Amino acid sequence: MRSEDFGKDFLWGIATAATQIEGAVNSYGKGPSIWDVFAKRHGKIKNGHRPEFACDFYHQYKSDIALVKALGFKVFRFSISWSRILPLGKGKINQEGIDFYHRVIDECLLNGIIPFVTLYHWDLPENLSKNGGWSAYSINADFNEFVILCAKTYGNKVKNWIVLNEPFGFTSLGYMLGVHAPGETGLTNFFAAAQHAAIAQADGGRILRAEVTNANIGTTFSCSEVIPYTESDADIIAAKRVDCLMNRFFIEPTLGLGFPTADWDVLEKFAISHSTWRHKERMTFDFDFIGLQNYFPLTVKFNAFIPVIQAWEVKAKSRKKPHTKMGWEINAESFYNIIKQFASYPNVKEIFITENGAAFNDKLKDGKVQDEERIEYFKLYLSAMLKAKNEGINITGYMAWTLMDNFEWAEGYNARFGLIYNDFKTQVRTVKQSGYWWKEFLTVLN
Repeated sequence: MRSEDFGKDFLWGIATAATQIEGAVNSYGKGPSIWDVFAKRHGKIKNGHRPEFACDFYHQYKSDIALVKALGFKVFRFSISWSRILPLGKGKINQEGIDFYHRVIDECLLNGIIPFVTLYHWDLPENLSKNGGWSAYSINADFNEFVILCAKTYGNKVKNWIVLNEPFGFTSLGYMLGVHAPGETGLTNFFAAAQHAAIAQADGGRILRAEVTNANIGTTFSCSEVIPYTESDADIIAAKRVDCLMNRFFIEPTLGLGFPTADWDVLEKFAISHSTWRHKERMTFDFDFIGLQNYFPLTVKFNAFIPVIQAWEVKAKSRKKPHTKMGWEINAESFYNIIKQFASYPNVKEIFITENGAAFNDKLKDGKVQDEERIEYFKLYLSAMLKAKNEGINITGYMAWTLMDNFEWAEGYNARFGLIYNDFKTQVRTVKQSGYWWKEFLTVLN
């Protein structure tokens, strides 16, 4: 397998997110985000880690973008911190924040790198969270104000846009399970947040279409093949319920199909009883591409004692399957299967793999990081993607997660996903063997 096997127009990139790399959270006019506040709550982030400094990308963006170029990538995906340009989430603009992203975009263009901008990558301004955040009806007007500002400010330079990063991820983890910011729990919070996120996704697309000439507009979904543990009817039905939530819950409203209520009675009952479960047309938008973010499959079995979904995951370790440091199963065939699943929707015109990668026990020794496991991981997953592409699926690009080790949400600085090793005390970057592998893999294209 060679990079040219994917075609000369295939886009190879690297993905990042503001909260995870920027640092400077209390500087240059930035307002607090929900992650700045959540990280200060005892026990929420492993080892009490906080994103105050992260990778200091705010100050080191030039050298970091130079690394993107040096490794051979043509695309740099980054997100705009909502509270850096609108400290209160709305109203007064922070010009220092506006200028920072101009500098990042200009540096990409100067280096021949295509900027892909994610509008929302989980860092809601804390001021909006005080009023309910994504569970509040007002969030859609606030989000639209933010999108209009970004489109008008950067649309003459940036043509590739991603509206939301993993809406199921931030609504379920942040508003139902409480393990991510802002730490809310309960089905009522989740369903309200999900409704508003689905609307925001389509609203954002429409705003970009109206404001940005020749825009290429997408949004991203976390996805995992859901596999029943056994062939029993109970396990198969449990897997179907999990699939409704994890894979179908946001893509189907986007495509005009509404939420998948017909295949799960809980969703159907909620659709009837909950006042916010409306706006099917407003949730629909014809995206130019759909971003898929895959890290692992889920093997599930029926469990009557778990409320509502009545399913639980059978971990890869207990099944003696290969897995990453995070315990996530390594299964490239499953990656192929989930691509096929999403491509089967007639209205999905183009697929871009906007995140894929793995965390391992990386160690810096004698100035080197020998991460052969990550190299093998990428070889397996790229081969699976090529198989899908060769079968006719319109996959136009791939972004590895991620450029450098960063603040990995609730895992803090413990999970290292980067192609570049970061010493968080000194902010010294060291390219891992996987980074050099990517450079060699992409060399023929450059």
